[in-house]
Amino acid sequence: MYEPDFYRNERYQEQFGGMESMSAYTAKTFFWMFLGLMTTFLVALAGYVTGITIYAYAFVPGFSIITLVAELAVVLILSSRIQRLSVPAARVLFFAYAALTGVVFSLYFYLFDLGSLILVFAATAVYFAGLALYGYFTKTDLFRLRPILVTGLILLLIFALLSLLFPFSQGVDRLYCLAGIAIFLVLTAYDTQNIKSYYLLYAHDPDMARKASIFSALQLYLDFINLFLYLLRFLGRRKN
Repeated sequence: MYEPDFYRNERYQEQFGGMESMSAYTAKTFFWMFLGLMTTFLVALAGYVTGITIYAYAFVPGFSIITLVAELAVVLILSSRIQRLSVPAARVLFFAYAALTGVVFSLYFYLFDLGSLILVFAATAVYFAGLALYGYFTKTDLFRLRPILVTGLILLLIFALLSLLFPFSQGVDRLYCLAGIAIFLVLTAYDTQNIKSYYLLYAHDPDMARKASIFSALQLYLDFINLFLYLLRFLGRRKN
């Protein structure tokens, strides 16, 4: 569990002198997240430019379901077996998920105006960076928000499932998007702060610390992707 006195960095580094500094560990985690985002972008761009993705969705039966199941399987394996996986295996699964997401995201090049995609991506990067900085430097213990965040995620999922069966009005949909934006902004701060708890928890187990860094990168990656999707749904301009 995260504790407020995690900010006494000098004491940490004296206690865990063999471990890299907390700031370096956090920077590496964000670097992995950045590489995941780059993988998603390059796969999405390649799928759009070559037309392979739209062909697959159009002519391969159940392609969207296969992609969705594969994404869920990768996340579940990485989440439930992180302690048993080797560091290379954890990294492979992370980039596999990023690539699968890129396959899905290539469709957005067909659905949304390019300028709109760039604008929403820039807004996502700014908001994400702001909340990540807050999560790293704040002395407030964000762990107490966990029950609220879990409840919010469950409600978002329920609403998404209901919207497939009963289309909601534009006003309700916009409120849903605002709720999603708010939840993933807070999750960004929460998951950034949580990197510190992993740093201390696995300070004497460098191998596990590296795997925890990949897992944290996945959490931050998911925060960024979902924040982007809700902002795109709220602000994005679709093609005619």
